[in-house]
Amino acid sequence: MSSSTRPSLLRALTERKVVWLAVPAVALIAGLMLIGKASVTTPVAEAETAQAAVTAPPATAATADTVAFSPDQKKQIEDIVKGYLIANPEIFLDVQTALEEKMEKQQAEKLKVAIADNAGEIYRAPEASVAGNPDGDITVVEFFDYNCGYCKRGLEDIVKLVESDPKVRVVFKELPILSKGSEQAAQVAIAAKKQGKYWEMHKALLSAKGHLDEATALRLAEKLGLDMDKLKADMASPEVKAEIAKDEKLAKKMGVNGTPHFLVGDRAIPGAPEDLYKQLSENVQELRKQGCAYC
Repeated sequence: MSSSTRPSLLRALTERKVVWLAVPAVALIAGLMLIGKASVTTPVAEAETAQAAVTAPPATAATADTVAFSPDQKKQIEDIVKGYLIANPEIFLDVQTALEEKMEKQQAEKLKVAIADNAGEIYRAPEASVAGNPDGDITVVEFFDYNCGYCKRGLEDIVKLVESDPKVRVVFKELPILSKGSEQAAQVAIAAKKQGKYWEMHKALLSAKGHLDEATALRLAEKLGLDMDKLKADMASPEVKAEIAKDEKLAKKMGVNGTPHFLVGDRAIPGAPEDLYKQLSENVQELRKQGCAYC
């Protein structure tokens, strides 16, 4: 799930522990800056420094680059740094924001490489579960879990995209990470594909209330008029299990560890933002104009 609301400082520091990795650097920089400002000495201090230089032994290779602080000096530095951070607590949020932006940029670059390396498996797998135009010019991919609340919320936007754009193709990648019931529901959906009913089964499962498992998924399949004997036999087939395993392996390679997660060309939309349809539609239109080598 994505959110535009920035967490409170306390929440940021307790939930996002990685921020603390930056604190020593912040403290060091602040301390050095303040120490640098404090390095302007009085004439008396300069005289004392000069006298110390005369009486001190020559610096050796081992000591030339080393600055040793006395306990009192260390305490003063600590007090300066502490005072600076207390007086400017917003620096923690500045660090958090900068770190998040840097990590998002790095992740986006890694994702582009991963998509290019796995484009065939992502967009053109022959066994893929598809909605919309099977020969569509632009493909949208969704990694999802049938028990994921945000996947359920995003269904309306996916249906709207399919119904409003006759040239779009949507590929679904099963990622049942929430429960055993999620995996069982995925098996039912893939088995329904063998009867040409995947899209209908997919919508029924994501529209259902409550937790999904094999029993609830089979009841929905029966309401859709599927051949139940064939469905149960196909659920247990090696092909169905292999497809789920393949999708899970692909998600791992792509660094996808949450649902839903959408891919459009070399772009990603994690979670189910309020404007999901708008983002998907705009990405599809842009890629249609620019061209997409593999989607």
